[in-house]
Order: sequence, then C-alpha cells, then structure tokens
Amino acid sequence: MSPSSAQPVHLFRPSYRIDETLDEIRACLECGWTGLGFKTVEFENAWTRYTGLPHAHFVNSATAGLHLAIAVLKHTDGWRDGDEVITTPLTFVSTNHVLLWERLTPVFADVDAHLCLDPASIESRITSRTRAVMFVGLGGNTGQLPAVADLCRRRGLRLILDAAHMAGTRLNGRHVGGEADVTVFSFHAVKNLPTADGGMVCFADATLDADVRRWSWLGIDRDTYERTHSDGAYRWKYDVVHTGFKYHGNSLMAAVGLVALRHLDADNEYGRRLAAVYEDTLDAAIGRVPIGEGCTPSQHLYPVLVDNRDAVMLALNARNIYPGVHYRDNTDYRMYNSAAGQCPAAAAASARCISLPLHLLLTEDDARRVSDAVNAAVRTA
Repeated sequence: MSPSSAQPVHLFRPSYRIDETLDEIRACLECGWTGLGFKTVEFENAWTRYTGLPHAHFVNSATAGLHLAIAVLKHTDGWRDGDEVITTPLTFVSTNHVLLWERLTPVFADVDAHLCLDPASIESRITSRTRAVMFVGLGGNTGQLPAVADLCRRRGLRLILDAAHMAGTRLNGRHVGGEADVTVFSFHAVKNLPTADGGMVCFADATLDADVRRWSWLGIDRDTYERTHSDGAYRWKYDVVHTGFKYHGNSLMAAVGLVALRHLDADNEYGRRLAAVYEDTLDAAIGRVPIGEGCTPSQHLYPVLVDNRDAVMLALNARNIYPGVHYRDNTDYRMYNSAAGQCPAAAAASARCISLPLHLLLTEDDARRVSDAVNAAVRTA
C-alpha cells in the first residue's frame, strides 16, 4: 500500500460512549428538562468533586466562560476601559478577543520553552494599568504556572487560567485551578472531555461564583430551574439586577459531559501513552516541548518544533496524515498586528510548531506511522 492510499490519520477524532451517553440524555428527555438545571447542576457538582475546586458553573463554551471571567472581574474590581491584561500571543484567538469585548488592552508577553507565558517576560510588561494575567496551559502543560501565580500575588494582579486544554491536568498531584482567581475549562467536541460544546468557569470566591451565574443568565437573580424547584406562591417572580449574557449551559450537553468525566483519567492516560510512543520514536533532532515541573498533563496536544514546517506539513498530508498548528502567533493577524515583533520566542515557535495526531481512536501503531512520516519529512524538507 502506498503512503497516499493508507487510511487517513487526523489530528482529532471525537469519540463517545454512545449507549452510556444516550442513557444520560434520555433522563433529560423523559423528565422534559433539557435546559439550564437538572443535569447542569449535577455536572457542576461532579466537576467540583473531581477537581477539588470550590465552585463551578457550566456555560455554553469556554469562550463564554472567559468572557464572563473578564466581565465579572472588571465589574467587581472597578477596572476601567483601556486597562491592561497581560496575555500570550500563542493561543486561540478567543483568549484575546474576550479582552477586546470588554474594552481592555491585551499586552502580549513572550513564552518559554513550555510554550506558556514566561514569568520574566510578564514582569517586564507590568505597568500601572496592569490588572491581570491570562495564563494559557497550552496542550495541558502547566509550564511555570506556580511562578506566575506567585508573581501575581506579589504584584496584586488577578490570575485568570485559560485551562481549555487542561481537563485532568494535575500539578504536584492536585488538579489545576487552585492557583488562579478564576479558571475556565473547555468541553468542546475535540477536547479531552468532549461534549458538542461547553465550558466550566470556576471562581475561587463564592461571591464571584454567585455573580457569574447572574451574568450568564441576563442579569436575572434566580434562574428558571431554581424558581421551579422553590416553594411559595411567587416562584415566577425574579429581579434583573444588571445586564448580562445568555451564556448558560444546557442539560443535554451536561449529560454528555457527565459520561466523559467518568472516563477522563483513563482517557488522559491513554493520551500520555501515545505521547510516550512519539517521544520514543521521533528523531532526536525534532524539537520537543518540555512538560512543566510536577505536571501530569491532560496531553490534549503533542506539539513538536521543526524547521521548514510548511514543507513538512505538506509531506505529511501526501502520506494521508493531517496534523495541526497550535498556534499561529496572534500578532500575525491583522487585528493584533500592532504588537508584532514584541514576542520573538512566540514568533519562532509559531513558525515551527506542529501538533501531531492524538485522540482515543489512534492506535500506538498509528502513532509509530506518524513518527516515521515526520522523521522522513524532516530529513528531506
């Protein structure tokens, strides 16, 4: 069989425990409750038990969760339009879009060898208008997160953890998130804990957790599920205390998530096995991304760094292998281009990074096939 006729190997392929998932969804359909409440409450409670975080609110996407995190902190802390949040250029654009939605200024700091924010670069960007740091755990890697958390405490800055890739990541044995003022997880279809879409926003502070529930439901002080299950003649009555968004999650997606959560640790362990195959079979000349000290990653991605990246990608495609790029330096995009050149390490990584296929339907033999193809492509590119 020629390389081009082999079965395609894709970066991601979502998979679900279908019968188990349908049983959870059926419970929603049978009781007639598919929206906010019922399974969303169950999922939130299951997530706090699993992570050890004190609070969790299920929303319709991680992007919505990040926007809510920024909106709540801006309102609570009295941030002004134009105030600054230090962030990374090596991320999906929603990380930085949410800052613009709230009329804040993203200030890009550079990345380290882990492709996460470098504490020294963060410190060099702090000004009198800096209010927070947005740390992205790329691929499930914690990088130098403890040092970033310590820096934020010392400088009086809020720490927002974009943990879209970090469902199941542990740092020194504990699930990530306790280091931050607010942590946001993603349950998009290709993430380690897949639904169709969804996210969890986890504030450390109980008051802010109560606030975010109003912000995600149009500023209404009592959601429909809470009112339906309360006593008294005025269950229909609620107040609207401020404007907000319609960002809440629904019970159907929470039902899918509950099943995925039961299997998350085993699924992540399988991802780490595939990563170990790559680690053992890729040529030494191919750049690896080190895992942060004390980190057991979710292993959402397995990134490598290669020269002549675009030629390597085309060579892999010719062999029916379709990796990804995570991520393009955001300052390459027109709307963030004014910051181009400020983060040379991120720019260099962006030009060389490839995310190799990694998902539950990938076999170890598939991973060896990918490694062989990468090795060959790098040698000839």
